[in-house]
Amino acid sequence: MRVHRFYIDKETSREVQKFGEQRMWLQDKALMHQWSKVLKFRVGENVGLFNDEVEYIYSITEFAADEISLERVTESARKLPNKQLLLAWSMIKKDNNDIVLQKGTELGVTHFVPLLAERSEKTGFDEARALRIVIEAAEQCGRSDIPIIEEMLSPEECVGRFSKHYELYIADKEGQPSNCSDDKPCGVLIGPEGGWSEKELAYFKQENVLGIKLGDLTLRSETAAIVAVHALQ
Repeated sequence: MRVHRFYIDKETSREVQKFGEQRMWLQDKALMHQWSKVLKFRVGENVGLFNDEVEYIYSITEFAADEISLERVTESARKLPNKQLLLAWSMIKKDNNDIVLQKGTELGVTHFVPLLAERSEKTGFDEARALRIVIEAAEQCGRSDIPIIEEMLSPEECVGRFSKHYELYIADKEGQPSNCSDDKPCGVLIGPEGGWSEKELAYFKQENVLGIKLGDLTLRSETAAIVAVHALQ
């Protein structure tokens, strides 16, 4: 039977007492409503609770007016991505940024970087919303860590900041298949729907950022992000 998982850490608003101990109490009103009214949990059911260091299975022992009481059942093995993987993508319209964050988290991206390229369609980025999306995706897919989300950067700033730590590529129809080794952190920059500008392409060439070929067809930005992450794995 599937056990629903929930992230408990300082980045969330969830108020907990004695997390990790044999008995603990949950006092977050929104989560209490979700458990009792939406998911319709009952006393005796198990839930998974995790932070950035450990994960436990707890059993619900009581629903009170202002808290839920739980008892620890066992510690769970943590599931982490096999490698460090950075995904930098140019902001796109509507909810497609949410798709990039959600699917990237499911595929094992460890570091997200929103880009403001010269031809970006969107110029704003809601970091709080992005964090909620990756937390929910991590809870759902079973991974035990939460990806890092950077502030918005230009492509040049991204390469300058991360090229020393990641083997970086750009998505490019004229590029070559990925040659990213299994034991080295890798990253990919996804351009806007209108493509990289000549200035940006000249900068990538100057900095020896190689192109990675994702196929012969022109992909939408959110599709390119998913395909590129899979290729680098």
